[in-house]
Amino acid sequence: CVPRHPPTGAMEAPEPDEDLEGTPGEGFIFVLEKATLETAKVGKGYQILNCDDHANFLRRHGKDPANYRPDIVHQELLAILDSPLNKAGRVKAVFVHTQKNVLIRISPHTRIPRTFKRFCGLMVQLLQKLSIRASNGPEKLFKVVKGPVTKYFPAGARRVGFSFSAPEIKDMKTYVNALPDEVSVVFTVGAMSHGKIESTYVDDFISVSQYPLSGACCISRITNCLENKYDIV
Repeated sequence: CVPRHPPTGAMEAPEPDEDLEGTPGEGFIFVLEKATLETAKVGKGYQILNCDDHANFLRRHGKDPANYRPDIVHQELLAILDSPLNKAGRVKAVFVHTQKNVLIRISPHTRIPRTFKRFCGLMVQLLQKLSIRASNGPEKLFKVVKGPVTKYFPAGARRVGFSFSAPEIKDMKTYVNALPDEVSVVFTVGAMSHGKIESTYVDDFISVSQYPLSGACCISRITNCLENKYDIV
């Protein structure tokens, strides 16, 4: 459903839950950087802008429609949350950082809407209400939290960024097998149509293929290698 009132332009996120910050323990965290989740009033209601449905609207406002690809973050979230790695309880948290500097924390227990239209409707609701609870309990499945994202990383976490333009190509299976089991690992993947992530918090910047891959394909490589390492079928 589309909210009656617009989300504020510069949102002031609520105070983050204390139990989110620097939670210790093993596990994997995914950060999706530079996602385009921007709302605007189109017609009678507010919508998440995308290049297919709002190309003329975006051009009238002097914006390049090619930069508005919320479908990318939708595909990436499906790849993470539908993975056997997540279903086995190995994914600790998922964060989406938008180009408008909004930080969203998504529970690994969340079932993302299958269709893009429903996903966009949910994101409009989230950006207005700042959180969405589970229908059958008190857990917040989506929550807008205060940055920087690094405050939610466990102490000593290994931070890995992925980009086709990274200086070296790594065999993902070999790289994953070399990661220490007792350390949490943060994987940062871009959620934009072109360009590269510029995260100052990344320890290693690697490419996993000699070919440019979609974000969802890159995530599938990561999760598949981790599933093989931990015998998750």
